[in-house]
Amino acid sequence: MNFQQTNAALSSMPDMPTATPAPKISFVSLGCPKALVDSERIIGRLRAEGYELAKTHQDAAAVIVNTCGFLDSAKAESLAAIGTAAAENGKVIVTGCMGAEPNAILEKFPNLHWISGPQDFQSVMRAVHEAVAPPHDPFLDLLPPHGIKLTPRHYAYLKISEGCNNRCSFCIIPKLRGNLVSRPAGDILREAEKLVAAGVKEILVISQDTSAYGLDLKYAESAFHEGKVKAKFLDLARELGQLGVWVRLHYVYPYPHVDEVIDLMAEGKILPYLDIPFQHASPKILRAMKRPGGTEKTLERIAKWREVCPDLTLRSTFIVGFPGESEEDFDLLLDWLEEAKIDRAGAFKYEPVASAAANDLGLPFVAPEVQESRYRRFMEHCQKISARKLKDKVGKRLPVLVDQAGPRAGVGRTAGDAPEIDGKVHITSRRPLRQGDIVTVKIERADAYDLHGTAV
Repeated sequence: MNFQQTNAALSSMPDMPTATPAPKISFVSLGCPKALVDSERIIGRLRAEGYELAKTHQDAAAVIVNTCGFLDSAKAESLAAIGTAAAENGKVIVTGCMGAEPNAILEKFPNLHWISGPQDFQSVMRAVHEAVAPPHDPFLDLLPPHGIKLTPRHYAYLKISEGCNNRCSFCIIPKLRGNLVSRPAGDILREAEKLVAAGVKEILVISQDTSAYGLDLKYAESAFHEGKVKAKFLDLARELGQLGVWVRLHYVYPYPHVDEVIDLMAEGKILPYLDIPFQHASPKILRAMKRPGGTEKTLERIAKWREVCPDLTLRSTFIVGFPGESEEDFDLLLDWLEEAKIDRAGAFKYEPVASAAANDLGLPFVAPEVQESRYRRFMEHCQKISARKLKDKVGKRLPVLVDQAGPRAGVGRTAGDAPEIDGKVHITSRRPLRQGDIVTVKIERADAYDLHGTAV
């Protein structure tokens, strides 16, 4: 979410009552949904202490930039955002993943007000207090029970843990965010209940490694209502499925126990949707990535999942051009995709991120022009698979969550589509549609990524 998008979301929030002008903070949120949740928490703290959110850097007493540091391209975007903030405002507070490596930032911007790493909310608030003291109006210490959200009112991200215990050779997230730290199940479920009470219709469960949830807690029980719930992937999913809203699972590492949650999807308790970053299909490349191999076994598991839950949608991301990837490895990936029939697939061209173990494997780097060619071939291949899969939905009546509404038309998503990353349903309607409604749509045609139909 860039500066304009962040402030567009903030502009829809109601102003809190105040007798004197409250100090204003400008906010830029970059990176993945997990970073967006961090931004929501910081903004919630700001609003609880009486700060207002500025629409421009110039109007603010200070600027907070929540950075992303996963890929070099993300770092470049973060540095550009910091540069813009520094040029327009004298007090810039940097936080987030890139803040865990402050030297790279200080080389370009030595006069920043403060730099901190991800999830260091206390440090960010101290820096804000140093930049401009909080107001002392007790009427401002108010927040809605569900906190501040930067997403539309009808869906929200629910972060269940921080960090990751895996050591994939291409990834530096554990260095930036540390090992797995899970939240107690009761705390997560109480937050989810507040979201539902506030009108949220879809909860998107996120973390660095969702299916590892609770491992660090040894699956300890915590109180919830009159009983107790284990900090366990299946138990948490089952409880979330009782809330009467769409529940979507993201960033699911393909551990064996993931099989257990498919029954909940078949029963309609949670959405029949799994976001699993398989990353590749060549056993050689998977070993170099330090990712699970056994691609034939994975295909068998996918087939069994679809036997249990025929409506299952699989989303995944892959890396093309990883060091040592040969044309044979890439062809293996394309063949595997054809057999797996991944519904929603995306790809990244490998970037040699500083301090990633993959850079020191001694494997030959793939030339940029070869990476680009393979990326195009990958996307074209997946586009054909997507088009075939979506064509099968023509003639069906599907529940669709409305994201954008108008008097006679709208745009929404099926159970198989996550916001911003998957496809859309373009809806025509004889009656006005409302954002957040779930309507039945008869699908009349499909293209490579989107569906088109009429509300019935």
